[in-house]
Amino acid sequence: MINKNSPVPIYHQLLEYIKSKITSGEYPADELIPSEREFSEKFQISRMTVRQALNNLVQEGFVYRQKGKGTFVSRQKVEKRISRLNSYTEEMIERGLKPSSKLIEFEIIKTDSSLANILKITENDPIYKIKRVRLADLKPMSIESIYVSCELAPNLNQTVLEKSFYEYVNSNIPDPIQYADQSIQARLASEEEAKLLEIPPNSPVLSIDRTTYLRSGKVLEHELTVYRADRYKLVHSLFRND
Repeated sequence: MINKNSPVPIYHQLLEYIKSKITSGEYPADELIPSEREFSEKFQISRMTVRQALNNLVQEGFVYRQKGKGTFVSRQKVEKRISRLNSYTEEMIERGLKPSSKLIEFEIIKTDSSLANILKITENDPIYKIKRVRLADLKPMSIESIYVSCELAPNLNQTVLEKSFYEYVNSNIPDPIQYADQSIQARLASEEEAKLLEIPPNSPVLSIDRTTYLRSGKVLEHELTVYRADRYKLVHSLFRND
C-alpha cells in the first residue's frame, strides 16, 4: 500500500506495488493493468505521480503500452548466459518453458567461398541451410539460420530439426561439441524478421553470429540467430585478470 508519510517517494512505492503484483502473478503476462485514473483514485494520488511510476516500469521492461488500449504486463525476459554453450531447448527447459520449433526452410545448397572458409570445407561442397523460428510456450522467441556440412551430418532431416539439433549431434556425432566463437550486436528487425517474431516493424532485436567447433577442431555449424529484445537479456560473468 501507499504510505504518504514515508520518506520513499510515492511514485516509487506505487512502482514497487505494481512490481509485486506482477511477480506474484496477480497481474499476468500480456494482461491489462489498472489505468492511471484507477490507480490515482485507489490511492488518492495525482495522475502525474502514477504516470511517473508507469513510465519507469516501461523503461525497466515490466510493462508495455498499446496506444488506445492501455498498459499491459510484459512477458518475463529469458536470461541467456553468453558464457555457456547450451542449446535453445536446454535453456528453455531450465526456465520452465516448453520449447518448440517452426521449420521455415530446409534445403541442401552448394557453399559459397565465404561459408566454405567459415565451415573449413571446400567451395561448392553441399551444406544444409536451415531456418527455424524457436518458440517458448508457443510464443516466438528467436529466428535461427544454421549452416552445417552435409558430410558431417549425412542423415539430418526435418524430423530431427523439430526438436534439438544438439541432441542429434550428441547422439550421432562421436566428436563432442567443444566451444564457440560469437559476436553480438543490437539492431532493428527487418520486415520479414518482425513478421516471424510477431513484433512491430523496426523493433529492437539482438543478433548473434556464432561458429561452433567440435573437440577435433572441425566446425559443427555456423549460426545466425535473431532474438526478440523484449524477451531476452544477455548475462555474462566477468573476472579480473590480475
